[in-house]
Amino acid sequence: MGGVGETRVDLQHLLEDLRDAYTGSLEETILTEITANALDSGATRISLQPRAADATLTVVDDGRGMKRRDLGRYHDVAASSKARGEGIGFAGVGIKLGLLVAEEVVTETRRGATHAATTWRLATRYRAPWKWIPPPGLTSSRGTAVQLRLSNPLSPLLDPGYLETALRTHFAPLLDPDYDDLLRPHYPNGITLEVGRPLARSRPAIRDQVTIPIRMGRKRLPSAIAILQRHDHPLPEDQQGIGISTFGKVIKRGWDWLGLTPASAWRVTGLVEAPELAACLTLSKNDFIRSGPRGAAYLAYRKAIQEVVSRQLSAWGDSREGETRPKTLRLERDLERVLEDLADDFPLLRSLVDHRSGGQKRLPLPGRGDQRVPGPLFANIGVGGEDGGAAGVLVGAEPEPRITAEPPVESAPPGEDAAKLPPSPDDDESPSARTPSDAGGGDGNAAASGALGTVPGRRRPARYGLMVQFESRPDDTELGRLVDSTIWINDAHPAYARAAASRSSGYHSALTVALALAPLAVDASEEHAFITQFLAHWGASSAVKRPRRSRPGKRR
Repeated sequence: MGGVGETRVDLQHLLEDLRDAYTGSLEETILTEITANALDSGATRISLQPRAADATLTVVDDGRGMKRRDLGRYHDVAASSKARGEGIGFAGVGIKLGLLVAEEVVTETRRGATHAATTWRLATRYRAPWKWIPPPGLTSSRGTAVQLRLSNPLSPLLDPGYLETALRTHFAPLLDPDYDDLLRPHYPNGITLEVGRPLARSRPAIRDQVTIPIRMGRKRLPSAIAILQRHDHPLPEDQQGIGISTFGKVIKRGWDWLGLTPASAWRVTGLVEAPELAACLTLSKNDFIRSGPRGAAYLAYRKAIQEVVSRQLSAWGDSREGETRPKTLRLERDLERVLEDLADDFPLLRSLVDHRSGGQKRLPLPGRGDQRVPGPLFANIGVGGEDGGAAGVLVGAEPEPRITAEPPVESAPPGEDAAKLPPSPDDDESPSARTPSDAGGGDGNAAASGALGTVPGRRRPARYGLMVQFESRPDDTELGRLVDSTIWINDAHPAYARAAASRSSGYHSALTVALALAPLAVDASEEHAFITQFLAHWGASSAVKRPRRSRPGKRR
């Protein structure tokens, strides 16, 4: 009879892989995840207590605490009681990653009659023993306390300045009173963060700052709040761009995820808090889902945020869209047709275009009818809602559907810049080319105050489906890349330069798009077939002649 075998797990390697899944430093990840789990427990006060004398960091919260059996389970590295879409902390990751930097992790919890404590350490690569100990008295009436006895006496986790900076960076909405009303349903008693003392809750006054509520669907109350700032001096790289947060935790920051790049990216920053996006977080809570109903919800928010940020950049004169859009507008139109044709065979492409069987739903666009209507296609930005509230964004309103036909669009010949082609009948002045007074509905003060109004006359709405933009990445061997719903073509690639010289940049761009979309649309083994089918549809799209739409007041 054979012997009994056993499965051995390299716990240290598992924890290191988990660490590498996060973009920030290990210490930053530990701190933010411990804080996020405290918030998920219903805490109203979270206190960080560094002690350099004995190299310990103690994090104490007044949340619900854990039952004894839950405290025992939480030492299982692979265990979690959380479901997808619940909370902003992930599986006690902060405490588990603490094993990589601490000689010992002490956890004490109080919940009702339960008062228990454990000690835990990574003894070898394969063993992380823990045991029950008498409670050391780290908590008072209820809640949980975690104490890390750090291996490195010079660890940044012992520096109060580092701890405060990390909390202000990763939990900025909790320290900004402008987000209080939006977060109150989730944190009815507010949140106090302490590093030796309570952190001040304020935002420095910035000359160019706007606060814009965003309303999704038909909701009267804001679903999100965007605070945008433009500075006179260069910002640190980690502060540039727009951040997106949910339940007070900043998930990501930058310009790539939003698909926008202002002319002065080094001085523009902002943060959008959207509590409902907590349901769209990935299982690791480190990014957002891109597929399925939750992915669709995330993309709807993203489109609304794109519109708000783009309009404000135009009002500030920081938009680069006027430089980049004419170059790619016709290419994007051809791509939308190709994706509409391919969406039935490759369902994952549906999130990149608004495609409906039998045609498209028409929204009330400028110039149709006598009333003044908002300009953007995906965001309805008004100076004031019907309830007299602040300016906001209404996304997802359902107008009466009508079947429409696209105007004919001729593809640019290979190598010919699309900007030189004559505009189509509906291609009036682009939103990025308007003056601030135009963008604000004729009120020159609207843009300055952050209130974005309606747009009179015929304006072609901004397009926020699949977008194509150009970037220079000389050291990148890839022709292009897909970031959310924006394809970035690398115009510093030698193949692009050769294509431009031989007047075949149109085909090069289509091939780049196909290569970028293939990993999204199909498995690796089917990418060649997808690219072949994509290029066949793209080649055929230039021969498609679609009937023109009749304009109001004109006979055909």
